[in-house]
Amino acid sequence: MTTTLPPQGAHEAVDPQDRWNFIARGETPTQRVDRNFAELLQEVRVAQTGVQLLLAFLLSLAFTPRFATLTDLQRDAFVASLVLGATATALLIAPAPFHRLVFQRRLKRQLVQVSSAFALCGLVLLMLSLAAALLLILDVVLGTHLAVWITGGIVGWFSLLWYVVPLWFRLRRRGSRH
Repeated sequence: MTTTLPPQGAHEAVDPQDRWNFIARGETPTQRVDRNFAELLQEVRVAQTGVQLLLAFLLSLAFTPRFATLTDLQRDAFVASLVLGATATALLIAPAPFHRLVFQRRLKRQLVQVSSAFALCGLVLLMLSLAAALLLILDVVLGTHLAVWITGGIVGWFSLLWYVVPLWFRLRRRGSRH
């Protein structure tokens, strides 16, 4: 049995993305949504590893003898990193319980859209959590002035790799979403 998309102008409009995927990949809209969700989950798995390592470091840090000697800036950086990391964790894990709660309700397309937003927000918070942790460590090792400059540079580097370059490619392909 061959599955086909309805022709253009049919009673229900066909998403151009669905049409392109059907022609280029032989993929139905349902298969595309399933693939998109699988890809999203794989991306989230990569990010979760980073946030788990960061949180493990931060959670253990509070119980070291040297923690009591931190300056106000260092303690603030610690708290910011911990809270941002925990919030990033919630966002990066959110697609799993969301999926479980809408399972078999024919909401997969909405699940992919919402989960994509969760993942993007989680990655922003992960970057900020890493920045705060880096500021804390560099301030202890190098002093505040150098720590601020190095952290700012690394945040710029993360922003370039994680957001600017992908958005630049996206803008170059403006009319085309495949």
